[in-house]
Amino acid sequence: MARAALTGRTRLGRDPAPYAPFVPAASVVAASFLSALPIISMSGWYPDFGYLVLISWRLLRADPFPPWWAAALGLVNDLFTGNLIGFSVTLWATTMLVLDLIDRRTMWRDYWIEWVLAAVLLTTDEWLQWRLARLLGADVPFLAMVPAIVISICVFPLSAWTVSRIDAWRLRR
Repeated sequence: MARAALTGRTRLGRDPAPYAPFVPAASVVAASFLSALPIISMSGWYPDFGYLVLISWRLLRADPFPPWWAAALGLVNDLFTGNLIGFSVTLWATTMLVLDLIDRRTMWRDYWIEWVLAAVLLTTDEWLQWRLARLLGADVPFLAMVPAIVISICVFPLSAWTVSRIDAWRLRR
């Protein structure tokens, strides 16, 4: 603190980066691109990274992007993950609305409540993907989805930490 006062370099009064409004959306798109990595698996054990980063951003800050961006980001996710066009659009827009409603109803949240909330949302996402696959004729047992659900829930703290570091860099803190 004293050194910053002597050198004249303080963090107060610094503006965020000029590209700051677009960093959250770009990070969600980059996380959606992770599904294009050449990972070969008989069962989808890896989480939906785009959805994980979207939830992390929304739980960290409510203001980085408008709620209607969820539909556009969901469309990008649908194109890269191979979901039916409109699945992520609907799920992500509904998630943003649900999280907005929860923000209005709760007085405070701590880390554990956010983790449980993310676990419920991630489990709902995996269950809906399983249900849609069953409706389209895929004979996938639900037990095949359990590793993806557990891994998604366990990876959420890492995703939340990464998003908080990106946000600090974006705002130059």
